[in-house]
Amino acid sequence: MELQTAIHNCRAMRRIKPDPVERDVIETLLDSANQGPSASNRQHDRWLVIQDPAKRLALAELNRRAIAGSYGPLPESDKQTAFEWQFHNLEHIPVHIVACLKLDDYNDSFHGGVAAGGSIWGKVQNLLLTARELGLGACPTTLPLQPRDEAKEVLGVPANVEPFCLIPIGYPMGNFGPVTRKPLDWIVHWDEWSARA
Repeated sequence: MELQTAIHNCRAMRRIKPDPVERDVIETLLDSANQGPSASNRQHDRWLVIQDPAKRLALAELNRRAIAGSYGPLPESDKQTAFEWQFHNLEHIPVHIVACLKLDDYNDSFHGGVAAGGSIWGKVQNLLLTARELGLGACPTTLPLQPRDEAKEVLGVPANVEPFCLIPIGYPMGNFGPVTRKPLDWIVHWDEWSARA
């Protein structure tokens, strides 16, 4: 697949079959992620692959609590949005990959938190594009990682490791297609901030 085709057709896929994903396929995703940028080449990203049904269920319950707290309960219905489907079925998605950073050298809370994300998000995008190339569905989410103390306990990570997002991975139920995005003249400002957006 051409890179531009993958970029323009890397739709968030939340409805995912429960079928297992082969280990070598997961390792291909992680190898692609590993090639992404890293501040000062520190390579302090860490990846946690969750396949255990009990841990997937615990993360799904955290996800439901976080969503219910923000949006209210999402009822089951025949016409669910993809977001609603994932709310009810996250634990059935066979692989949850958690993108983390090991932050033991940081004392500054900004660099240890927001700015440190610069060393993980490019890697996450590499993983998503590779998933698209391989015909896998994926969509990063931060909701199952709230509250953070409970999520870190479920994941079993040490205090100096911060999970940044969870990426459910599997074979999609739906079809890939082009993403819908705002035009560049709406989102790009040249030299100064304009009042249009």
